[in-house]
Formats: sequence, C-alpha cells, structure tokens
Amino acid sequence: MSRKVVRSSKFRHVYGQPVKADQCYDDIRVSQMTWDGNFCSVNPKFLAIVVESSGGGAFLVLPLSKTGRLEKSHPVVSGHTAPVLDVEWCPHNDHVIASGSEDCSVMVWAVPEAGLVRSLNEPLVTLEGHSKRVGIVTWHPTAQNLLLSAGCDNVVTVWDVGVGQASISLDDLHPDAIYSTVWNRDGSLLCTACRDKRVRLFDPRAGGKVANELPRPHEGSRPVRAVVVNDGKLLTTGFSRMSERQVALWDPRNPEEPLTLQELDTSSGVLLPYYDPDTNVVYLTGKGDSSIRYFELTGEAPFVHYLSMFSSKESQRGGGWMPKRGLDVSKCEIARFYKLHERKCEPIAMTVPRKSDLFQEDLYPDTTGPDSALTAEEWLSGKNADPILMSLKDGYTPQKTREFKVNKNLLEGPKRSHLSQERAQQEGCALEQLSEDLKRLQATVSAQERRISELEHLVKK
Repeated sequence: MSRKVVRSSKFRHVYGQPVKADQCYDDIRVSQMTWDGNFCSVNPKFLAIVVESSGGGAFLVLPLSKTGRLEKSHPVVSGHTAPVLDVEWCPHNDHVIASGSEDCSVMVWAVPEAGLVRSLNEPLVTLEGHSKRVGIVTWHPTAQNLLLSAGCDNVVTVWDVGVGQASISLDDLHPDAIYSTVWNRDGSLLCTACRDKRVRLFDPRAGGKVANELPRPHEGSRPVRAVVVNDGKLLTTGFSRMSERQVALWDPRNPEEPLTLQELDTSSGVLLPYYDPDTNVVYLTGKGDSSIRYFELTGEAPFVHYLSMFSSKESQRGGGWMPKRGLDVSKCEIARFYKLHERKCEPIAMTVPRKSDLFQEDLYPDTTGPDSALTAEEWLSGKNADPILMSLKDGYTPQKTREFKVNKNLLEGPKRSHLSQERAQQEGCALEQLSEDLKRLQATVSAQERRISELEHLVKK
C-alpha cells in the first residue's frame, strides 16, 4: 500500500488571524472608484486609505495606534482636484507618501511626526507630465527620491522627486494602458503588464529596450498582473479563455511555455499578487474576494506549492501589506494584510505556529531596511545595488522624522516652471509701473508743498 508523502515546509501551517473588533479602523468611507488598485498603503508608523471625497480626491493618514471609530471631522490629505487612484509610502522615509490621481498629476506629501492635526492641502512636490489619469505610483526600492508613475496615456515616467523633474519618460514602449508595474529587488529591472496582453521586463535606463517579454501569459481578455520573484522568474496572474483565474510561473528566457500554471476558480476579480522575498511566499488577493490564498515558491517542480487560504464572510475592496520591519516577530508573524471593507479597515496577521518564544531565525532572515543604497544620480548613471539589510532579532523601532531633501528652487515641473516664469514677468512689469506711479506722486506732493509754503509767506505779509 503506497503512502502519500507530504512535502516538508515550515510555512505549511501558516494561518490568518483577524484582530479583535476594537483594533480595527471603523467608519471609513473607502473609495468606490472602479479601479483595480489597492487603495491602501501602510508602513510601521502610518496607515493611508483612499476615501470618498466631494470636490476632488482625498486619502486618510492614520497613526497605526489610532484604532476604533473615526471622527467625521478627521483631517485628510486633499490636494488633488479629481479622485485619487493610488498611494504608496516611501520605503526610505516613513513620513513621505506619493499619490496618483485622475487629475493627471502625481503629488508627494510630508506627514508630520504626530500625524495630521489639520487637513493637508499643500504637497511637497507636484509632478505634472501625464496627459491622462495616473493609476500607478511606486517608489524605487534602493535609490533615494526616485518615484515611478504610469498612467492611462501609456507612459512610464521615473521622477527625481528631489528636483521635481522627470528623469526618464518612456512613451513608445506600451501601445495600450498599463495594468501594473513592479521593480525587481535591486531596482535594476522593471516589470510591466499591459492591456496588449504582454508582460515586459526591462531596464528603464536603456531607453525602452525590452530585455525579456511574455507575449501572452494568459489567454483571457481580463487584466494580467505580474511580479518578479527570486532568481529572476516572473509570477503572473490572469484568466483563461473560459474566465477561470490562473497563476503561472515563468522563466523569462523561455517565454513560450510556463514552468507551471494552475487554475484556481471562476471568480471575476483581478488577482493582485504580493511577494515576500524573505520567505518565498506569494499571497493572492482580489477585489470582491473574501479570501486570501498563499503559495510557497521553490526551485524544483512543481515550483508553486499551495499552502492554505484565509477566508472570511465579507469581501474586500482593497488592502495593503505591512513591510517586514513592521511585523511582530515575538508572535511569529510573517505578513500582515490591512483589508479594506466598505466602511472599515481590518488588519489580518499571517502567523506560523511555534511554541517557543525565542526569536525564530529561520522565519526572519535579514530583511530590507529603511536606508537607501544609492542616490538618484548614481542609479540614473547606471549603478545598481542590493537593498541594505537589517536584522529583526531585536525588533524594529521606527526612527524620528528623516529629512526629505528637496530642492525648493526646482520643485516646479515643466508646466509649473513655465507658468511661474510668465507670472514673474507679469509681476516684474507691474512692479515697474508701480515704481513710476510712486515717483510721479512724490513729485506732485513736493510741488504742492512748495505752493503751500509760498501761500503761507504771502499771508504773513
């Protein structure tokens, strides 16, 4: 009699555990926009959620400790003139966040140490250059002050936020709308998924030359998502011709045939993958889903191993993943998902059951820290560097506000600069006119004073 051998894995028993009701964030009017984005971003200090807003776009910024019911008068970040579609915290500064909007602009904001005490309307930098709505913003993982944005104008732009200008703009690479963009771990390559059904892997500094391409990773017409995993492989999610959701792993050097392809279910929501390079575990969430599936990736067939699934009663409208340095290592927490409901945000901890209270080194290898490995100039000149790692053995204590270096003289993008020059010329002309008027007035006053003196002299006689 043959016995089924169960694959050995330390993540085989990972389970999801929602927090108690009093640790959720309640009474939040989560955005109703029909956009396949996360609408949420989180770091060890703050939680950002895109919310409904009248007269423009807005998002909330809450300290992680501010759980419970939210006051209706709570301040928001509201500088966009149309709905916000994406937000992302800077990986090198926990107080800086970028937002992309339907108003075709990208804005970068600085959040005070204690959070918002009044609504924030003035961004650090406004980046203008897209001609259609901006649905994706993502920071470079290793270089300081570099921000990527992609819009419905099919353009990928890399901004140097420190000077407020576009360093790279690729407008001929994608013939249609861009669904997703993600960097590899050292930021040397960018992976994009486009409406033309192709997944591209390329170095943005190479002028749009594609290194590898998957011509049609999934046969269905629904959107595809892709992430770069260890060893340079690509994991994609998409749909079959029969509208079944799929997950596949590819070697970019052999784009004709996937290493593995698994069919999951027939739901209509786009699967959004989140990959943890420290544990080689990938989590799949979907808008409208009430579950989170997780898989372990290995170097041997069948490569993608199903671990388990967290299920709940309520579907999710989006969500964000906590960076590894913000997790509770004392509870063997390997991931934490901030699930957006219609009116609240619910944290869900992914935990490996262990009896020991000691630090589990096998679960927590050194992970990406908050320090950047390169300056923007170094990366743009062609240099690459792996992330600067840190140990979680003693936990992570969020640092005080880091200085975000921005050249105030160069904050204006091309459009803003042009306008400011025109405005300066107009103000200069007005100043000259005012100076001439003042001189004439002074001459008139002097003449009148002389006339008065003469009259006084005549009266005395």
